[in-house]
Amino acid sequence: MVLAVFCVLSLLALSSGVLVFGVDSMARATFCLLVSFLAVAAMVLMTGLAYLGIVIILMMIIEMVIMAVFMVMFMMNPAGLMPMSMFHNTRGAAVISGLVFTGLAAGILVVDWPQRRGTPAPDPTVALGEALMGGHMLTMMVLGVTLFATIVATVVLSTGRGRYDRLGDDLDGERADDPAGGGVGR
Repeated sequence: MVLAVFCVLSLLALSSGVLVFGVDSMARATFCLLVSFLAVAAMVLMTGLAYLGIVIILMMIIEMVIMAVFMVMFMMNPAGLMPMSMFHNTRGAAVISGLVFTGLAAGILVVDWPQRRGTPAPDPTVALGEALMGGHMLTMMVLGVTLFATIVATVVLSTGRGRYDRLGDDLDGERADDPAGGGVGR
C-alpha cells in the first residue's frame, strides 16, 4: 500500500511539474507547480519527517497563493490567464540542466557517504526545531505572521485602485478609466 501511494504521488509530482511548461498561462502554471510541490511534501511526510513535510506544505501554499494574488492585482492580463509562452532559452536551459544533472549524479557515485553515528532523537520534530531555532521558535512564528500582515498591508495601501476600477464593477465600461494613461484599454 505504501509503495502504491508513493508511486501515485511520484507520478502526480512529475506530471504536474511537466504541466508547468505545458499550460499557457502564469496562473495555471502556478497551481500546477503547487500540486507538484504538495505531492513532494506528501512523500516527505511518508518518510516520517513530519516537521519538514508540514513546513514544505505551508511554505508552498502561502508562496503560490501570494504569487496568484499578485498576478490578479498587477498583471496586465486578467489574473495571468491570457495565453503566453513558458519557454525561454530552451537550448541554454537544456545544456545547463544536463550539466547540473551529470554533476549531481557523479557526486552520488563519487562521494564517500558517512556512516551513522549515535541514535536518532526520540522526537525528531523537537530536535530539528531546537537545532534550527534554539529557544526562538515562538519568536520566528510571530515574525512570520507579522511579515505576512506587513506584505498584505503594503499592497493594500500602495494601490489607489483595484483591477475592477478600470472598467467598472461588472467590467462592462466602454473605455478603461486609467488615471496614469498608457494602459491596455478597449
